[in-house]
Amino acid sequence: MKNKLNLIGLGLILPVLLITIWEAAARFGLIESYLLPAPSTVVVSVVEMAQDGSLWTHVSITLYRVGAGFLIGTAAALLIGAAVGYFKQAERLLDPILQAFRSIPSLAWVPLFLLWMGIGEPSKVTLIAVGVFFPVYLNIVSGIQGVDRKLIEVGKVYNFNSLQLVRRIILPASLPSFLVGIRSGLGLGWMFVVAAELLGASEGLGYLLVLGQNTSSPELIIASIILFAGLGKGTDSLLKGIESRSLRWQDNLQNAK
Repeated sequence: MKNKLNLIGLGLILPVLLITIWEAAARFGLIESYLLPAPSTVVVSVVEMAQDGSLWTHVSITLYRVGAGFLIGTAAALLIGAAVGYFKQAERLLDPILQAFRSIPSLAWVPLFLLWMGIGEPSKVTLIAVGVFFPVYLNIVSGIQGVDRKLIEVGKVYNFNSLQLVRRIILPASLPSFLVGIRSGLGLGWMFVVAAELLGASEGLGYLLVLGQNTSSPELIIASIILFAGLGKGTDSLLKGIESRSLRWQDNLQNAK
């Protein structure tokens, strides 16, 4: 527990230092307030939104969109990635077109999803799911195909059937890669939600960015960016904790600390 607190304290040194310098520069007029308001001004803006309830509305709808898109994208990547990684014919059939789709920029999907599904939640969640899908898919395929063939041979020596091979050898061996993939996917989910909310949204942190731009309120823009950063870091820390607990059996440098 003490080590964890020490690590948290160490990680806060740089952010606190930067915020202190930023506040001092704003106070002494070294930076223009209409370009970069002081951190205290941003905090006041966040507190006012929290008091009138609008902050919780924007945060909750953004969390819902990211969560729904993350679950859908991860589930699809798990099913397709497992098939592509395990079956050679599935790889030959599906991987070329998926790699082509992966090269399409995120914003290129926006007009098509708006045309198909309108400006409601389905188009936004689908866009986020697309962003989450590819890093999870790539890591699952890489993890499965990277399983040591000697382990598979050992399983066959013990007369494991296909289900036992997957459950007792392939899944544990590919788990580290899969967990890295879902962390990468979640990070892209937070990026894609900005694209989703910049177009056709009336609620959410991305909408606050547009509102701040349209009303010339830099404190609103910066507050939205900081909230994105905080929520993204919080959700990533949650997944990192799950990753650490799931991989305690590994004899690696991380577990040696």
